[in-house]
Amino acid sequence: MRTVGGINILMYHQVGEFARVANHRSTYCDHRRFATQMALLASGGYRVLSMDQALACLRGEAPISSRDVVLTFDDGYESFCRYVLPVLQRHGFPAMVYLIAGLLGRRAEWFARDGRETPMLLSAAEVRGLQREGIDFGSHSLSHLKLAHQDDATLRAEVGGSRRMLEDVLGTEVRHFCYPYGSHDLRTIDAVAQAGYATATTCMRAPARPGQDLLALPRKAISQGDNLLGFWWRLHVKNQPRRPLLARPYCGA
Repeated sequence: MRTVGGINILMYHQVGEFARVANHRSTYCDHRRFATQMALLASGGYRVLSMDQALACLRGEAPISSRDVVLTFDDGYESFCRYVLPVLQRHGFPAMVYLIAGLLGRRAEWFARDGRETPMLLSAAEVRGLQREGIDFGSHSLSHLKLAHQDDATLRAEVGGSRRMLEDVLGTEVRHFCYPYGSHDLRTIDAVAQAGYATATTCMRAPARPGQDLLALPRKAISQGDNLLGFWWRLHVKNQPRRPLLARPYCGA
């Protein structure tokens, strides 16, 4: 029962109470299952790292244990305050929330394209409140576009503009990025590098290991249907990405 040579960066979206869905299951997690998953991490000897701590490990500046985990939450849903924060505080776990800088306090309108309800996103005031509680924040772009499909000007605005906007909201440096929909290519990664981010995460399924491009780190999506066995399976068995991980030829961890 060992993590295979790396850090499991877990990807969540909404946590709450939802009807069962057939599609987009990785964008929902029942709050009771989330609570039991976090209890398993707490009781099972796992070490939950902040993204900054994970970065130090991946750079070789700190050791990686066999059970290192990072908790990430995409989009920044308002339900985080009610369902996620109390559980994290109960166990003393850090977490990274990736915010869509241009949509704070608005609805996740892209859900409507699939006929789904459009949940509310955290407002700037809620983000600052969570920051005071110790929650970390990164950028999930300016407006949640598939970045690999955008022209260079749009890409710069989505990546660099979102960083500047969030730094104004938070009053601190924003060092971490997450590609919306996992959409990334080498041009996108270069834009993230030029914007000054230290890490960026994808939707590629694998542990994050030293030597990987820090701006194309893999993650493991937690699905609505994952019970504790499924959660354990993702931690310890689902270690092979569906295709090779991207890396800039000149990058170094």
